[in-house]
Amino acid sequence: MLQNDLLLRTLKGEQVERPPVWMMRQAGRYLPEYMVLREKYGFFERCQTPELACEITIQPVDIVGVDAAILFSDILVVPQAMGLEVQLIESKGPLLPDPIKNINDLNRVRVPDVNETLNYVFDAVKLIKKELNGRVPLIGFAGAPWTLLCYMVQGKGSKTFDEAKIFCYTQPETAHRLLQMITDTTIAYLKGQVKAGVDVVQIFDSWGGLLSPDDFENFSLKYIRQIVAALKDEVATIIFAKGAWHSLESMAATGAHGLGIDWCITPAMARQLAGSNVTLQGNFDPAKLLSPIPVIQKEVKKMLNDFGGQRHIANLGHGILPNVPVDHARAFVDTVKEYKKQLIS
Repeated sequence: MLQNDLLLRTLKGEQVERPPVWMMRQAGRYLPEYMVLREKYGFFERCQTPELACEITIQPVDIVGVDAAILFSDILVVPQAMGLEVQLIESKGPLLPDPIKNINDLNRVRVPDVNETLNYVFDAVKLIKKELNGRVPLIGFAGAPWTLLCYMVQGKGSKTFDEAKIFCYTQPETAHRLLQMITDTTIAYLKGQVKAGVDVVQIFDSWGGLLSPDDFENFSLKYIRQIVAALKDEVATIIFAKGAWHSLESMAATGAHGLGIDWCITPAMARQLAGSNVTLQGNFDPAKLLSPIPVIQKEVKKMLNDFGGQRHIANLGHGILPNVPVDHARAFVDTVKEYKKQLIS
């Protein structure tokens, strides 16, 4: 039994005493306790060792007091499981030295047996659930197929992912074949996480906002829709497509329980586009966590009022920045926890 089920009740659309709060990328880089482990172990060693992944996942629950834990892992474990080499260079980001360029390269990737290639994630989930002992729910996650294609084709991080877009526009059949392989792998992967015990899953489409509305439908949402359809009867689902607010209405129509939004859209507009049957998550600008604490408190209260206190998960509009002081992250969380808005009956 969960002692704190605020997140799950909010995703179901139930009346809650206050919005739940967690932060994207809360497990990691801004916490001194995490830095100690980072000095000792490589990135994928941290992901692939269940005891380390468990410790890192639970740190923000203990230190910052969030209402949910999110599995410590990385979206690029999926391309890795599919057969591509993935390196993670500290402070520089991901590198895939042998990216996909054409149809012949599809021979190098496969839809794997996730129980063989990603079993370390499932082992971590089981251990985290045991250690959390019902304190808060555990969120599992995966990258959206479009975002994973971006890295698999570009071979590294980018602000524009031009090569990935050109690949989709000039070799659409190959792109769709790859997207379907990623989708099939992701469905199996997330089902494995659910079986291991996660309470919610979030699909991260970090680069969805690089696409026009039509291209977002064609290269991204079409595949996210399959993932949500495969999971929504088993587990609560959240879609976070950064910058793709133009498609909130069609994302809501997938049947996802929650939609994450960034800070570039107002809560009122997001609600208007998404409708009243879905929970919204967000949308505090992570850079604002570097403001003085009184400013953070004031801005968080404004955000909560703008969302109206119901069907809202307080979160950031993207991942927490590495240079955010821990007491500022805690001020964000505590302000949400102290929030009381008159429930409108």
